[in-house]
Amino acid sequence: MHVRPDNPLIVQGDGKVLLEVNHRHYEDVRDFLGRFAELEASPELLHTYRISPLSLWNAASAGMSEAEIVDGLRRWSKFDIPPDVLETIHETIERYGLVKLVPHPDRPRELLRLTFATGYVAKLVSREPQLRELIVEDGRRWFAIRQGHRGIFKQRALQAGWPVEDLGGFVEGGFLDIRLRDRMKGNGQPFRVRPYQWEAARRWYQDGKPSGGHGVVVLACGAGKTIVAMAAMSLVKTKTLILATNQAAVNQWVRELLDKTTLKPHQVGVYSGERKEIRPVTIATYQILTWRRSRDADFAHLHLFEDEDWGLLVYDEVHLLPAPVFGATATLQGRRRLGLTATLVREDGREGDVFALVGPKRYDLPWQLLQQQGFIADTTCTEVRVPFGERQARRYERARENEKFRIASGNPAKLDVLDELLERHRDDNVLIIGTYLDQLRTIAKRYDAPLITGQTPQADRERLFAAFRKGEIKLLVVSKVANFSIDLPDANVAIQVSGSFGSRQEEAQRLGRILRPKDKPAVFYTLVTADTKEQKFAMKRQLFLTEQGYRYHIDDRANGQAAR
Repeated sequence: MHVRPDNPLIVQGDGKVLLEVNHRHYEDVRDFLGRFAELEASPELLHTYRISPLSLWNAASAGMSEAEIVDGLRRWSKFDIPPDVLETIHETIERYGLVKLVPHPDRPRELLRLTFATGYVAKLVSREPQLRELIVEDGRRWFAIRQGHRGIFKQRALQAGWPVEDLGGFVEGGFLDIRLRDRMKGNGQPFRVRPYQWEAARRWYQDGKPSGGHGVVVLACGAGKTIVAMAAMSLVKTKTLILATNQAAVNQWVRELLDKTTLKPHQVGVYSGERKEIRPVTIATYQILTWRRSRDADFAHLHLFEDEDWGLLVYDEVHLLPAPVFGATATLQGRRRLGLTATLVREDGREGDVFALVGPKRYDLPWQLLQQQGFIADTTCTEVRVPFGERQARRYERARENEKFRIASGNPAKLDVLDELLERHRDDNVLIIGTYLDQLRTIAKRYDAPLITGQTPQADRERLFAAFRKGEIKLLVVSKVANFSIDLPDANVAIQVSGSFGSRQEEAQRLGRILRPKDKPAVFYTLVTADTKEQKFAMKRQLFLTEQGYRYHIDDRANGQAAR
């Protein structure tokens, strides 16, 4: 066995990879691992990654080879790579592309042809019970599937361990002459797509080849995913349906499209609870698409997918794609699809469905690289661990297990820390973000600050967000409605007073509220009650920030410690 004690990695036989945080090559190795492995745990000194089939298939689809993975692991590992791990990497990477869908030469409207790397692979796949019922014989030598089974076949094949490379092509959709402006319409300032944004769009499009036109782009909040989508739209030039998280996000999409593309107002429609416009570019919310009168009723608005000759579907915040939209997407595999997200982590574990139905990861740029290049703000992250008062501690100990997280989240001692932080940042633009409305109402009243929740009328939300953008308001208290797609470029301090258990998605989105580059430093605080369930869940949320290269500062008020 070769031993290299100065290296930072240990590769275990179960596929876990341990990385020393304080090693001089930590950042290089972290970025390398992030391309093909998933971060599982991030304690202070040793981070744990896992090599999974899906992470390897995403790496393969993005062009990473087996040799690149193995050579990198051997370069950085303290010990020899276990043979079982090498075999797993080989067999997993090798499987991507063994099964392909291609256009049918004789019946293209009805069928897609299945091609296999070898006859043995064809025999194995055709014997899978959940796949066999979808496969039809295509003459003596070939197999095929029906066009309508394209999505469900890819889902089932992935579950069976056969990731399908979809080269079946797409319908062009209705033509739409959309171009990007040289100057923004709103203020006449020059507008240029950044190099990484063009690179993301081009990797997704792949010059119009059958292998392109579907997949996911992963970029930090504030890095311009909307512009990537507009660049993709200018390459495809087709009628486009955009799905967003909420009405504020819809309004932002409309502003950006009219400001930075040649689209006219009559070409951009909004499909929402109040307006039902179907135009060459239409923006709708996931909420309207999943609305139904009762639990047993049909989804009343899924027909939107078929109401226009769409050539492109854009899924904003694709990691939040609701199950009914997954179902609709399974039947829409003949349309180009672009997913946008800051993190592919899904709390329901359906990352595989994103891979199969929207497409594989096409582009992922580490946040730290964007920060180093000045495209997102240099950010400091601090977790403040707040002790319970004696009375609250007794209440916590007596509570049922399912009540403890809520009690810890609402710890009144957090208000004293807020007093201190707001005094420290009295000249900054501050967002206080939380989950529980009673806690947020108390905070808003204490500081005489505006409060925005899901109950706030849309017109009032827009007015308050506009006042914040203009500097007329320096402090906003916001609920989960501000997690997604809210454009507040001057916000430079975010204080998270409560969160949704261990949601890494939420951590990404809340940090994203302050990542636009600005003159003032960006600071992100999370207040958690020490030695409680809230602290435990906070460690899980930190996984996302660790993946992106951030290190938390720990300010432990309970034990009188301050550490990195």
